[in-house]
Amino acid sequence: QITSRLADVFNQRCEVNRRASVSGCVINTCGWVKSSGYQALVHAASAFEVDVVVVLDQERLYNELKRDLPHFVRTVLLPKSGGVVERSKDFRRECRDDRIREYFYGFRGCFYPHAFDVKFSDVKIYKVGAPTIPDSCLPLGMSQEDNQLKLVPVTPGRDMVHHLLSVSTADGPDDNISETSVAGFIVVTGVDLERQVFTVLSPAPRPLPKNFLLIMDIRFMDLK
Repeated sequence: QITSRLADVFNQRCEVNRRASVSGCVINTCGWVKSSGYQALVHAASAFEVDVVVVLDQERLYNELKRDLPHFVRTVLLPKSGGVVERSKDFRRECRDDRIREYFYGFRGCFYPHAFDVKFSDVKIYKVGAPTIPDSCLPLGMSQEDNQLKLVPVTPGRDMVHHLLSVSTADGPDDNISETSVAGFIVVTGVDLERQVFTVLSPAPRPLPKNFLLIMDIRFMDLK
């Protein structure tokens, strides 16, 4: 659903920007190529109506895409460069933390982020996705609903510390927050339950531009 929405936005841009319409776009996907990851690749190709797919050193993936994508899609298999090795999980995590740190502090620390308190009552916090209920727990005759994009309200607490939050540009819950653009990101550095506030690190000074926040599983500890 989010990929389809992204494709719609890109198509709208192409309608008003001839340069974007002529040049098209390059979709860089992740290395998750099995099960749901593979289905996500096929869906992205369909939603964006791609005409060329480049597969790097994955012959099995190449054959599967050749089988499942429309005949007019050109699928190309490229060999991996010599000496290239797969990045470890720890290395990828470290790279992600470096990019988050760069978002707040800039390249080589040229930016100075802001730290300030946000009242619990001033914001609404949600997470995307609800736990799946086992079929055995459903009432007789009821079917499982798709909870992957369901918005779930989150009560502020100490477990938010170090979590990354996106600041949605939505004006209300009816704006479909999961598909709405974000104004930026903040990270929670502390929670004071007595004062009912939490402290955030933000690239911009107070106040927050909007009061609808989406919490992520990604954590960032500012140790450097």
